[in-house]
Amino acid sequence: MTLSRRDFVSGIALGALAAPGAAATAAPAVEAKQRMRAASAPVIVSAGNGFAYLERAYELLHGGADTLEAAIAVVSGPEDDPNDDSVGLGGLPNEEGVVELDASCMHGPSRRAGSVGGVRNIRNVSRLARDVMLHSGHVMLVGEGAERFAVARGFSRENLLTEASRKTWLLWKESHSDWWGPGLADPAWRDRLHGRHQASAQVEVVQRLQALAQDLGIAPQQQMAAIRKVLFPPTGTIHCSTLAASGEMSGITTTSGLAWKLPGRLGDTPIIGAGCYTDPDVGSAGATGSGEENIKVAGAHTIVENMRRGMAPLEAGMDALKRIVRNYGGDMERLKYIDMTYYVLRKDGAYAGVSLWTGYEPGHPHTIAVHDGAPRLEKTVSLYEGASQEWPPLVVPDKVHL
Repeated sequence: MTLSRRDFVSGIALGALAAPGAAATAAPAVEAKQRMRAASAPVIVSAGNGFAYLERAYELLHGGADTLEAAIAVVSGPEDDPNDDSVGLGGLPNEEGVVELDASCMHGPSRRAGSVGGVRNIRNVSRLARDVMLHSGHVMLVGEGAERFAVARGFSRENLLTEASRKTWLLWKESHSDWWGPGLADPAWRDRLHGRHQASAQVEVVQRLQALAQDLGIAPQQQMAAIRKVLFPPTGTIHCSTLAASGEMSGITTTSGLAWKLPGRLGDTPIIGAGCYTDPDVGSAGATGSGEENIKVAGAHTIVENMRRGMAPLEAGMDALKRIVRNYGGDMERLKYIDMTYYVLRKDGAYAGVSLWTGYEPGHPHTIAVHDGAPRLEKTVSLYEGASQEWPPLVVPDKVHL
């Protein structure tokens, strides 16, 4: 059978999973519309999960700190937070239960770049990407070589798989989902849709997952979140671009990658020009979302080049999204399974956040975090209205015992 994210979030399957009396998590207000104006420098634009760290980064910029250091101050916050499973410590692992991290950075003042991919046992790969830039003759290091370089540079090896992430991974293992092909770009992509059954069976699937979550010792108030990550594997990334009053710029992107990915998989984050690109003559851009799709359009580089040719940040980002749409011939049957968010900052302080879809689920829009003297979250401008759907669809045989 196949579960729909819309059914999931609307309560068809999970209405009974909310913990009784659970306290609501405080969250900052989200502005309904981007201000769409050139801001006064300094300016910071990041993914929404960087909001809590904007203030300290802005203080650094205002005090004359290097733009890349300020950007790292934003993204290293989630990297250090074991409760944020999108990056760094506590990141969701690959299909073998191993956390693999990627990052890339571009330092506008020196026009240099650094990147790492498939890194195990090192928490702050944002800083490691910077060290590759500063202390090697290379731009990119991956895998074991990147880890050894990190240790030589004084980074500590540590187990990045927290108990919470390990239990969620064990729960996922029982779902029999995977990232083996065919993918959406494959002519045989519909093969992944075989085995659909009535939506009425969704309740049973979720109840079985809930029972297993309980057996695994996942706390009742965490079970719904864990099941959601099992059914709808998150991509987990943060980007940040910074602009100083001097006009200097930098950008950085870091990630734990696609949850439950094949070992060794690299997405767009470590690829200069895809997940991150900065040209101080023009601007900076970064991405979160469907990494494989962003690689194919070199999204961040495309956006910066669009601005070089005179496009406004919003127009530049929308054009990159339309290139993803073009790759699928506008086929909405497949595009509904893809999502992408771009974060765009021009050298004059004008910025934009754009996304393929309004959000990953109804009522939870994509956001950008902005600080130009006042920190805030703003909704992205989306190419399509509505929520994207999960890929690959979760197929659970009727008789599987979860």
